[in-house]
Amino acid sequence: MIFGRVKPLDAILATAEKKSLHRSLGAFQLTMLGIGAVIGTGIFVLTAEAAQKAGPGMMLSFVIAGFVCAVAALCYAEMAAMVPVSGSAYTYSYAVMGELIAWMVGWALILEYAVAAGAVSVGWSGYVVGLIEHTFHVDIPNFLTRGPYDGGVVNLPAMLIAALVTWLLVIGTKESATVNAVLVAIKVAALTLFIILSVPVMNMDGFSPFAPLGFAGISAAAASIFFAYVGFDAVSTAAEETKNPQRNMPIGLIGSLAICTIFYMLVAAGVIGTVGAQPVTAGNIPIAQGGIALAPGSTELSAQCAALAKAGTEAVTCSKEALAWTLREIGWPQIGNLLGLAAGLALPSVILMMMFGQTRIFFVMSRDGLLPDFFSKVHPVYKTPHVITILTGIFVALFAAFFPVGILADISNSGTLFAFAAVSIAVIVLRRTDPTRKRPFRTPAIMVTAPIAIIGCMYLFWSLGSDTKLMFVAWATVGLIVYFAYSRNRSHVGQGIVDVAEDDAAAPPQPVPPLPGAPTPGGKDA
Repeated sequence: MIFGRVKPLDAILATAEKKSLHRSLGAFQLTMLGIGAVIGTGIFVLTAEAAQKAGPGMMLSFVIAGFVCAVAALCYAEMAAMVPVSGSAYTYSYAVMGELIAWMVGWALILEYAVAAGAVSVGWSGYVVGLIEHTFHVDIPNFLTRGPYDGGVVNLPAMLIAALVTWLLVIGTKESATVNAVLVAIKVAALTLFIILSVPVMNMDGFSPFAPLGFAGISAAAASIFFAYVGFDAVSTAAEETKNPQRNMPIGLIGSLAICTIFYMLVAAGVIGTVGAQPVTAGNIPIAQGGIALAPGSTELSAQCAALAKAGTEAVTCSKEALAWTLREIGWPQIGNLLGLAAGLALPSVILMMMFGQTRIFFVMSRDGLLPDFFSKVHPVYKTPHVITILTGIFVALFAAFFPVGILADISNSGTLFAFAAVSIAVIVLRRTDPTRKRPFRTPAIMVTAPIAIIGCMYLFWSLGSDTKLMFVAWATVGLIVYFAYSRNRSHVGQGIVDVAEDDAAAPPQPVPPLPGAPTPGGKDA
């Protein structure tokens, strides 16, 4: 039965209590954690991707993606407050819709986190390479800094940053958490400076034509830019370390969303109004005259961008460092370099958060018997789940080496949208099946909000490219094979073990504490 093997909410909460986690994160810290996870590649890099798909109409794309995320976040907030334990959408689904759905959600989250970390690594590479080239007046060969889809061979800088973050996660140093908090401040300061310099000199001519590719282009851009909000899952995985989660989780989720959405809108307006955002077309023929917009991340777009650069008319949609490039174009070259430096310093914090969430999801699924025990194996010295951290790092590095940021973002979004839709469904189901349970935060107008969230996620998923949707179906098929060949027979719930026994001393700490001074699972320092 597809909805069989439901893990009771009481059992999930009892499992969490056995770990005796010290709760120390408040609403402000959770909001900062969310901003740290969210403001990254989406705002620094995917603005160019969105412009290639929608032109200035990407302003509406940000609104659509932000709205869908807002209603989904409201559903997340209710579940996060009711079930303040690790596991995120996976745990919520297990408690409401059963093991098979929970497995598929967890399997989708693997796609979300690992591929997202690869996408951010590629974004980091673009800014750092641009910074080096403009600061030292050197030309780094594209074959070493771009993947085969993007006019190169391998993206070595992206591989290196993925390896560095993996090492930080394995050793689990406190310093990496302190650095993460500082980098959040750097990102916000850099974006604020960009807005101050670009918005006052906007020219409204840049907004015309507003939607050169019609509403289909706006929808496609919204599906891509949804990647900007992937950090909310990372916030909910920190629920076990949250003080008064019934109050603070909703504030952290929705507060970080509101702040990040405002930044997105202002930055996008600054780009469009200063350097324009019209899509690059084949032969540089205007779309109004029958020109065909080239697909982001394609070899054709890379070739056309190379031709434009040679002619001295590069477009923002061609840039791998869109915001820094924009500032240089409007007469602030040194500030552009500083923004590139800020991105180079700050984007690794997002890679770190995505891989942190990945290893925690793996650990929770292993704890439930759905994955082998070695996934939660703890390093004897560093006390971190080093095996799965290293495996995740290898895959992230490979993704980053050979794929452009737009393709990686879309693939990651397919997993994210599936998980968001599952949580939105779970909220409605739980209102019917367990109406008397205490709900410290209730999603407002649930019978309106949740269906809108579900439909919104389906709409954005359908707006993704055909290749992306096929890849998600293939990944889901592999997941079903793994579940029925391995996980189903080894599931603790399937074996009648409802309450998972855990030894506090053996519980691994989270790979990196989310904030300075935050505890690690089991009360131990990483």
